[in-house]
Amino acid sequence: MEFTNNPWKTITSTVAYENNWLKIRHEEVITPSNTDGIYGVVSFKNKAVAVVPIDEEGYTYLVGQYRYPLNEYSWEIPEGGAPIGTDLLESARRELKEETGLEAAKWTMIGRIHTSNSATDEEGFLYIAEELSQGSDEPEETEQLQIRRVSLARAVDMVMNSEITDALTVCAILKVARLKQI
Repeated sequence: MEFTNNPWKTITSTVAYENNWLKIRHEEVITPSNTDGIYGVVSFKNKAVAVVPIDEEGYTYLVGQYRYPLNEYSWEIPEGGAPIGTDLLESARRELKEETGLEAAKWTMIGRIHTSNSATDEEGFLYIAEELSQGSDEPEETEQLQIRRVSLARAVDMVMNSEITDALTVCAILKVARLKQI
């Protein structure tokens, strides 16, 4: 049985908070069981883009940084935001260059994900970047990054051991492992 019609009804929607990156809405709703309810929705002003760079030896590059909301250090693939309405691939190219200094001649989109669809509308797009060349990185002023070159098999192990927990990275690494039969 398929359920494709929206069973929710929005009564009111108020912006509770907004900054340059996101907007939080407080909504009064009628739930699918026809009861009164509330919902908080986090809307992002960017699409997420994430890149698994793969060099000629089958290694990838992880970016390490301290993530303020988690209060912990995180290993991730290069990723960032594509302002809504802009070219996703161009944003992925920019993020790869900014964070690692790498540029790629070959790009493949491997997926689209929703990072936490019970509370946010964030949409992420996953890429493989190949035929790499090294240039200079250009991190943003808010970024203090470490770059780590690891085999794809090691990256999969890091995902499976929860050394990598970032949703975009977990999805992308596991998709690449399946596509490359690792």
